[in-house]
Amino acid sequence: MLKLLNLLKDGRFHSGEALGAAIGVSRSAVWKQLQHLEAELNLTIHKVRGRGYQLAAPLTLLDAQAIAEFAEGEQWPVFIHETIDSTNAEGLRLASAGQAAPFLVLAERQSAGRGRRGRMWVSPFAENLYYSLVLRVDGGMRQLEGLSLVVGLAVMRVLQGFGVKDVGLKWPNDVLVRGRKITGILLELVGDPADVCHVVLGIGINVNMQANDQVDQQWTSMRQETGVAIDRNRLVASLNQQLQHELARHRRYGFAAFQEEWEQANLWQGRDVSLIAGATRIDGVVLGVDGQGGLRLEVDGVEKSFSGGELSLRLRDDS
Repeated sequence: MLKLLNLLKDGRFHSGEALGAAIGVSRSAVWKQLQHLEAELNLTIHKVRGRGYQLAAPLTLLDAQAIAEFAEGEQWPVFIHETIDSTNAEGLRLASAGQAAPFLVLAERQSAGRGRRGRMWVSPFAENLYYSLVLRVDGGMRQLEGLSLVVGLAVMRVLQGFGVKDVGLKWPNDVLVRGRKITGILLELVGDPADVCHVVLGIGINVNMQANDQVDQQWTSMRQETGVAIDRNRLVASLNQQLQHELARHRRYGFAAFQEEWEQANLWQGRDVSLIAGATRIDGVVLGVDGQGGLRLEVDGVEKSFSGGELSLRLRDDS
């Protein structure tokens, strides 16, 4: 299917005979594969007698060579999949199998994309970015402190560089545009955090998605915000470069070096919120974050800090 898709991705008409000759199958086999492409990948393919087949819109697929051509600085090994359960899951598998880090896992589509607290991450084919960077961490919990917040800052700067306006951060790891989600971040660990471990920085960015009725929250995409289609290969290269810069600074100085700039980007600074931990709810006012990336809340006139992967933050006036 991928060979056929690569022939059609230019958005031009191609005859069934030419497509069959290019991939070594009959015209009827081409027709069956095109039906499968439409059903499996939710693509629209126009069929016009005498002209052939045409994708409804040109498609740019992820490509390691194209990413390298856009790249500046260190280039990480990259594994690109047409379909995978989850780029984070594959990153964890490769790390456990001995793949040397850092390395990058990308996919055109995820069949079981994951968000925080077990939520599904909707992952349509070739529209968005499903990105997992695997890093080795040697003997230092300090290297993990505030890491998801640092990743959020890096993503925010990349989006701004592509012309996305009014972008900001929500603790601990969402990137929003005027209250609509554009990026989610999921960090996962394998190994011993006190000795040697691997951390997977999972980043999902809504890039060229323009309609999707499966997403259960308000969302937007880079294309909706800028009005232009985004080259995902260029986006990957820009994200790689920004992460290299921010991660080096984090390793050297810790999260405290990012505290002030994260608070400047915090969309909920000073807002009345509810912090949900299982069945427990804590109401307070957002004061910012501490030097380890924990959430600072004023609760009944007293400042308290909270951290943990299972916490959920909501606006109190948010219906």
